[in-house]
Amino acid sequence: MALRRAWLALVALALIAAAGFWVYERSFAQGASSLKAASNGRLDLFASVVEARVRRLEPVPATIQLNPVVVRLLQAPSAAHALAANDYLSRLNAHLGSLAVFVLDVRGVVLASSNTALRDDSLRGEDVSYRPYYLEALAGRSTRHFAIGSGGHAGYFASHPIYDGPRVVGVAVIKIGLDALEQTWPMLGAPALVADANQVVILSSQPQWRYTSLAPLPTERRVDLQLAQTYGALRLPLFPLSVELSVNEDSQEVQGLLRGDEARVSAALGQARSRADFMVLGRSLDGMDWRVLIFTSLAAVRHQALLDGVGGAVSVAFLLLLALYWAQRQRIERQKLGAKRQLEQANAELEQEVGRRTQELTDANTLLRKEVAEREQTEKTLRAAQNELVHAGKMAVLGQLAASITHELTQPLGGIRTLSGNAAEFMRRGNHGAAQENLSIVARLVDQMARIIDPLKSFSRKSSSRPEATDVGRIVEQALFLFQLRLRHEKVETDNRCEPGRWIAWCDANRLEQVLVNLVGNALDAMRDAPRKTLRITAELRPEQEQVPPAIAIQVQDSGKGLSEADFAHLFEPFYTTKASGVGLGLGLVICRDIAAEFQGALQAHNVPEGGACFTLTVPLWQASLHPKTPVTP
Repeated sequence: MALRRAWLALVALALIAAAGFWVYERSFAQGASSLKAASNGRLDLFASVVEARVRRLEPVPATIQLNPVVVRLLQAPSAAHALAANDYLSRLNAHLGSLAVFVLDVRGVVLASSNTALRDDSLRGEDVSYRPYYLEALAGRSTRHFAIGSGGHAGYFASHPIYDGPRVVGVAVIKIGLDALEQTWPMLGAPALVADANQVVILSSQPQWRYTSLAPLPTERRVDLQLAQTYGALRLPLFPLSVELSVNEDSQEVQGLLRGDEARVSAALGQARSRADFMVLGRSLDGMDWRVLIFTSLAAVRHQALLDGVGGAVSVAFLLLLALYWAQRQRIERQKLGAKRQLEQANAELEQEVGRRTQELTDANTLLRKEVAEREQTEKTLRAAQNELVHAGKMAVLGQLAASITHELTQPLGGIRTLSGNAAEFMRRGNHGAAQENLSIVARLVDQMARIIDPLKSFSRKSSSRPEATDVGRIVEQALFLFQLRLRHEKVETDNRCEPGRWIAWCDANRLEQVLVNLVGNALDAMRDAPRKTLRITAELRPEQEQVPPAIAIQVQDSGKGLSEADFAHLFEPFYTTKASGVGLGLGLVICRDIAAEFQGALQAHNVPEGGACFTLTVPLWQASLHPKTPVTP
């Protein structure tokens, strides 16, 4: 079965490939034919323009001998006759729009010229007996050909003998400019050139092609061209591309093949590197021995053929898939009929089973709802108990701090009592200024007491956990404030590296303060008998890891004796304490761990090499992208 499917797949792929190739070849042939017809049309138009602009002036030299001033100059050369002939040729040249019109004697010397007023381009007195147009005309034949003039300007020269009776007495020559033809390249829409009878490129839309030879010139021919100075002093290098041309003698159409690698062809045509895929078409201009060649890219035709080939392959593939779908559908219908009978039989059995299972699920659902209700009630009771336990922990800490708080409040109260008595005495004596000064001092002492009481009120209030953006540095300062009297009394060196405003955590501020107060109190208890008492509080950012969001790690480190192996084993067990009997219940660290877990944090402990223990509290980092409008709690 698998082998049969493999053979069918291979046959289908072969059929799709053959269809795509056939459509591609047919589309390419049609596209190339259309492109050839369009290019031939443009070539015919271009050839007509060239013939109209150049050949219309070819008969002019034959008419020059009709003017008597020219004949008189050749019969009896003189300054007066030359001046009259120059004037006539100048007017004639201006009327025709040619580059120059001039007359030669039988020795090949220019006797009269239309350009005598131009110093750099005047031919008068110049010997051009080496030029082919002079030699042919002197032999009694009209001629025309391309050449570069003695002034370095290229042109199309046409000449005709001047007769005095049966005798040739001179030669009339007209030089036709080719600059106007440069404006006609856009009508071809592709790189093109014009080559003369010597297969030398004389005009081109690509400047680098000009004056290159389409085929190697024989040595004898090169010598003849140099003697005649047809192309001046140019060396005539080979055309940068290898072109093989074939000419249809009846239609004068020229077709060619372009040889060369992609880089060379692309560089010569001034295009981006692509396939060396060009069609070379041309025309031979009637009576001029010139050829016009156009290099038309077949890239668009080949691209369209490729698209058509792909479309043909896709169409065949679609038809094959459609046939496969129909066969598959028929097979599925047969399978459905068989499955339907089996399904009807199984459906009756399933209905009975469903009824029995539904009753079981109903009973289980009722029992589950009852258990969920009991679990929710238990969770509420546990949460209430936990909140009470947290509040009790706060009260226990406040009880431990009662002596410090009493001492902090006793001094301001004593000052208030003395200052108020003095103020009353000053009022009785009429010394209102002194009384006002004492009352101002009383106000400052009251503010000082308020600053002491406010943190205690915030710390002692009973509230549920509510996460918010919390300034860790401020909370650390508040926790240390509660222990400031004890820190001074026990001469503890405090190293607080948690600056306010630097670390913002996402947690409940009041409960974070409770955890820090508990950890600071434990650290002070651990250093009670230590010779060196140093309390260090630091914070650092722990970047986001796999499935772990970014967090702030707050470390509380003391210089006590550290924790033992037994302490580590039971550190977070309820009612386990390292303090003396009656000093603590062993619930502080348990409560702190639960509080940290509430806001997705953690509490860990380890000993430090220099001595002492370090407790690390991890709290989530506040992220503005998740809570952009949450105010920061100091």
